[in-house]
Amino acid sequence: MKIKLGVVFGGETVEHEVSIISALQAINNLDKDKYEVIPLYISKDRTWYTGPMIMEIDFYKDFDNNKKFAKKVVLYKKGNKFYLQNTTGLFRKDITDIDIILPVVHGNNVEDGTLAGYLDTIGIPYVGSHVLGSALGQDKVVMKQVMKSAGIPIVDYVWFYDSEYATDKDEILDRIKKLGYPVVVKPATLGSSVGITYVKSNKDIEEAIDTAISYDVKIVVEKAIENLVEVNSSVLGNYESQRVSPLEEVMGLDEILSYSDKYLSGSKTKSGGSKGMASASRIIPARISKKLTEDIQNTSKEVFKLLNFSGVVRIDYLIDSKTQKYYVNEPNTIPGSLSFYLWKEDKLKYKDLLDEMISIAIREYKNKSKKTRSFESNILSGFNGSKGTKGLKGLKN
Repeated sequence: MKIKLGVVFGGETVEHEVSIISALQAINNLDKDKYEVIPLYISKDRTWYTGPMIMEIDFYKDFDNNKKFAKKVVLYKKGNKFYLQNTTGLFRKDITDIDIILPVVHGNNVEDGTLAGYLDTIGIPYVGSHVLGSALGQDKVVMKQVMKSAGIPIVDYVWFYDSEYATDKDEILDRIKKLGYPVVVKPATLGSSVGITYVKSNKDIEEAIDTAISYDVKIVVEKAIENLVEVNSSVLGNYESQRVSPLEEVMGLDEILSYSDKYLSGSKTKSGGSKGMASASRIIPARISKKLTEDIQNTSKEVFKLLNFSGVVRIDYLIDSKTQKYYVNEPNTIPGSLSFYLWKEDKLKYKDLLDEMISIAIREYKNKSKKTRSFESNILSGFNGSKGTKGLKGLKN
């Protein structure tokens, strides 16, 4: 019997379109002999849709007209099973049951732990990092604070909220000046290089901050690494064991790897859509020493365990080619294209990578089910009857 796999993608996020590309890549590579794929698309207004047409890239090129052919649904639990139920018409019918969820989402409102928390609340098993790991991986400030406490190498940085910048602008600009130019200005909780600016001098810093603030309330400004080489690794596993891919050296056209480098300048699919991160210019294995490669791979395992990740994660690094020092730039808990192109270099087919991710999730779910998560208690017995009712009346005020 096939496993009924719900593939969730989209969401109200600036990385919405990137998620569609990554999800359709995954769907096309899943083992159809093992899985019955049920696509679940979250539109930008947070409506959930399903139907075979949402597995085609052309569906999204005229979504407003095409959405009437898809079914609006909600995911809910009934008994010990999980169902998709339609939300339109006179009758709310169950469309299908689902065994497990594969999230292929990027960015705020989905990848940041929001979707994981929703799935945990329902109780359905799902692939990838859980709430804590997802949240830590999304917030660049908190992530840096945790890694620094563990002695993980990170670049020097300052951070602030948009409200602080509005009231203490001069003080913040002075902190950035002390950090030293050039710097990289980023929205703290976005990915895919959205809203990021490389700033060489003080005259351009305010415009860069304004750009970042247009996307996020929290801003991080990092000391830029000169003589920069960017490398990425991917880690597959969970807290029990980790496998690290070969390293890639990413070749950008700008001072930093931009959104355009990642998604707009690469090759296209036969249907006209981007190949996403799979099309970025890269060299595998990265042109660095064997020792540096091993050090980065070991650090990747350490970061993976420290931040409570699961499934497949990509961890990005910055290297000063002159000093040979390396720094963790950021982890991506649901990386673009799920980093399949890195595992391909390790003789792991995309189909098998997806299969291993799902297997890890099933094992984790079974292990978690063995733990005590609730217990019988008589704590509410004191609120029964008239005495309990009187006690609750005081809460009305």
